[in-house]
Amino acid sequence: MRRLALSALAAAGLAAGLSAQPAVDPALVAKARAIHDRVIALDTHNDINPRDFTRERNYTQRLENQVNLPKMVDGGLDASFFIVYVGQGPMTPEGYDRAYTQAIEKFDAIHHLTKEIAPDRIELALTAADVRRIAASGKKVALIGVENAYPVGTDLSRIKEFHDRGARYMSLAHNGHSQFADSNTGERDGKWLHNGLSESGRQAILEMNTWGIMVDVSHPSKQANLQAIALSRAPVIASHSAARAIADHSRNMDDEQLMALKKNGGVIQTVAFDSYVKIKPPDSPERAAAIAALRKEFGMTGAGPGGGQARMTETRRAEFRARMTDVDRRFPPPPMATVSDFVDHIDYLVKTIGVDHVGISSDFDGGGGVAGWNGADETFNVTLELVRRGYTEEQIGKIWSGNLLRVMDEVQKIAREIQEGRR
Repeated sequence: MRRLALSALAAAGLAAGLSAQPAVDPALVAKARAIHDRVIALDTHNDINPRDFTRERNYTQRLENQVNLPKMVDGGLDASFFIVYVGQGPMTPEGYDRAYTQAIEKFDAIHHLTKEIAPDRIELALTAADVRRIAASGKKVALIGVENAYPVGTDLSRIKEFHDRGARYMSLAHNGHSQFADSNTGERDGKWLHNGLSESGRQAILEMNTWGIMVDVSHPSKQANLQAIALSRAPVIASHSAARAIADHSRNMDDEQLMALKKNGGVIQTVAFDSYVKIKPPDSPERAAAIAALRKEFGMTGAGPGGGQARMTETRRAEFRARMTDVDRRFPPPPMATVSDFVDHIDYLVKTIGVDHVGISSDFDGGGGVAGWNGADETFNVTLELVRRGYTEEQIGKIWSGNLLRVMDEVQKIAREIQEGRR
C-alpha cells in the first residue's frame, strides 16, 4: 500500500483552502488521511511542457510548476492524465501539419518520462486495470489525454495512431472552432461554424468509439456536446468542467447537458479552475488593462489571467509570474475560489446526476487551481473537505477515480465489440 506524505506545503494549503471553515477535528483529519491513502486519487487534466521532460529538467525534480513527481508524492496524487494540447490554428494543410508535429512532441515527452527518465517511479497506463495495478505497486500513474483534435487534420487514421501512442480521451475542439466541432467560445463571439458537429466530427466520434478513446465534451459548444453524446456508442466524459448552475461560464455544463451525460452513462470531472468555480466581479478597468497588456506581451491565448503558461519556457514563466505578482500588488484581484467552493460544485453535481457520474480534475499548469488545491502537493485537502461534508469512503473512491475507470473500461469493451463486428 502506498504511503501518503502530507508535506508542510500541503498543510499550509489546507489552512488556506479551509480558512473560512471551523477548525477541523484532528480525528477527522486522521480519518481523511486514511481514506486518501486507500483510494486512487486520479486527476484527469494536467497540462505539460515538453521542456520539462528532458534529462536535465524533468518531473523527478521539484519544479516550480504545479505537477511533478515530488509534489504528487507530497499530496498523495496517484494518477494524472498528462495532456497533449495544441491550440486552435488555421484549418489549412500547413496548420494541420504544424499542429501534428507539436502533438507528437508531447506524446514523445510523456513516453520519455515513463520509459527512460523515471520508469521506476511512474508508468504509463493504457487500461483501467493498468491504473489499478500501477497504483498498487507504489508507482505513480501516467495517462494521456488529447485536448483539441485539431492535430488530426483531415486524416482520421490519426485517431487510431493517437490511440496507439497512448491517448485514452480526446476533445474535438478547444477555444475556437475546429474542423470537427464548434467551441464553447461561440457563445462569447456570437459566431458558429458547424451548428454543433461537422460531418468530419461525427465520423471522428465513431472512430474514437471504434478504437477505445473516450469522447471528451469539456471544450466544444453545448450543441456539439449534445450531438456527440447522442451519437456516441460509448459513455463520454467531460474531462475538466464544472456546474454552470453555480458558475455561469460557457466552459461549464448546464443541467440539460448533465442529464444527457447521465443518461449516456458518462462522467463529469469537476474542474478546480478558479474562474470556472466562482464567477468574480469584473476587474477594475486598470487591472483589466494591465493584464491584457501583459498577456499580449507574452503571447498568451489560454483561459484566465495565467492561462497558457504551460507553453512557456521556465525562464519566461518565472518572468510572467513576477510581473503578474506586480499587477496583483498594484491592482488587487478578487479573492480566489477555495477548496470549499470547488466541492460545492461536486455537491451540486452529485445531487443533480448522482455520485456515479462525478469525478475530479484540476487543469494544473493550464491555469487551474483554487486556494487549498493549487498544486499536486495539496491534493489531500480535497479528500479532507469531502470527508468533512460526510462523503463515505466508497463515494470518495468513486469520485476520485472509480467512475472514470468504469467509463474507461466500458469504452474499451465497446471498442472491442465494434472491432469484432458484435456492435
